[in-house]
Amino acid sequence: MEDVEEVTMEMEVKQDGIASIAKLRDSQQLKHVMKQIDHYTSSGFRDEMVGPVEADPEYQLIVEANNLTVEIENEINIIHKFVRDIYSKRFPELESLVPMALDYIRTVREIGNDLEKTKNNEVLPTILTNATIMVVSVTASTTQGSILSADDLTDINEACDMAVDLNAAKLKIYEYVESRMSFIAPNLSIIVGASTAAKLMGVAGGLTALSKMPSCNVLVLGAQKRTLAGFSSTAIMPHTGFIYYSEQVQNMPADLRKKAARLVSAKCTLAARVDSFHESASGVVGSNLKDEIQKKLDKWQEPPPVKHEKPLPAPIDPGRKKRGGRRYRKMKERLGMTEFRKQANRMQFAEIEEDAYQDDLGFSLGMVGKGGTGRVRGPQVDNKTQVKISKTLQKNLQKQQVYGGRTTYAGKISYGGRSTVRGQVSGTASSVAFTPLQGLEIVNPNAAEKKITDKQGKYFSSTTGFVKVEQEGMPK
Repeated sequence: MEDVEEVTMEMEVKQDGIASIAKLRDSQQLKHVMKQIDHYTSSGFRDEMVGPVEADPEYQLIVEANNLTVEIENEINIIHKFVRDIYSKRFPELESLVPMALDYIRTVREIGNDLEKTKNNEVLPTILTNATIMVVSVTASTTQGSILSADDLTDINEACDMAVDLNAAKLKIYEYVESRMSFIAPNLSIIVGASTAAKLMGVAGGLTALSKMPSCNVLVLGAQKRTLAGFSSTAIMPHTGFIYYSEQVQNMPADLRKKAARLVSAKCTLAARVDSFHESASGVVGSNLKDEIQKKLDKWQEPPPVKHEKPLPAPIDPGRKKRGGRRYRKMKERLGMTEFRKQANRMQFAEIEEDAYQDDLGFSLGMVGKGGTGRVRGPQVDNKTQVKISKTLQKNLQKQQVYGGRTTYAGKISYGGRSTVRGQVSGTASSVAFTPLQGLEIVNPNAAEKKITDKQGKYFSSTTGFVKVEQEGMPK
């Protein structure tokens, strides 16, 4: 269509006033509750309560005021968002520097359009820390924001005044509830504080309903269900209600808070049951329960006992290894038991000894002299093999020696050749010996053996006895 002209559409965004968004400050509910609080505060405290606690009008006011504090918190958050959307034009970095809603509102109210007030201001130190003030002043000098209009500044100031008034009303409600909780639920207030006790009673639906709950349900009272909307659930604490965020639990280390919250919820259930029957108005039961909680919390935080290192006992040294070698063998032979002593220590069974001292001292020679030889000296023993050597073997060992050019072989003497043997030999054996001087020589091997044995066995034989030596000039 040719008669249609193009018109640029401009969306005129007009921000409504704060009164159209936050209406709690001027509501009749808040005015009524504050009026009732002033009335009961001026009337003073009562000494006792008659009937069920839920029927008492002051108790109903406490529950209503406690619920109203939650609405005030939500209203302050709405005002904070309203102020932040407008003031981000002037100082967009302030939102990240001051994350708390009420602190942000107070800071914006104090600074306004003039960012130079952040440098030398007497009110800001009561709102923010010195480090935060320094960061805010440095950031304000480099911000790219623009000056706000008069209407925007008016809306911001009005919203800030509303948030401050709502916060004052909330503090007044808290003060009243805390002062009255010590009268309605003294034992419960002693354990978790008046503010937390009032929140528990408000969510549970009264003190009687709270007393009928198990401790596991009391633990999750006040837990908020959060919609993650795609964000991680790592930082979200499940089953954390009013008790978890109470002062007594938050003072514990992070790894013991859940365990402490379970303990406190169990004691709160007991205290609520005592308060529902109007017993222990002085709070003695609550004090005892709090002491038990504190003792257990202190016990959990105690360091483990120091393990003292016990000194090891003196080691039992085993017998040292004896050194071996020739010297040790000689020492063993020198101190070892002789064959004579070994024979003397032996005895025959069922045999009557005929020793001279048997009847008097019981002394016996054992097996000495009972080998059939009639000799006292025991048989000779080879020290290396511990084998007894017979007489025949002893004589043969003496014959296995070298005497000049002649050699003995197992009792047989050879004169040059190997054919001259004694005893049973083959038929080719002969008594003819080959010598380097005479050549062929016929000898008697037995005669030569007998001569050598008589000559050598007189003094050097191991089987000979004592020999009497005669010397010249000596009488026979």
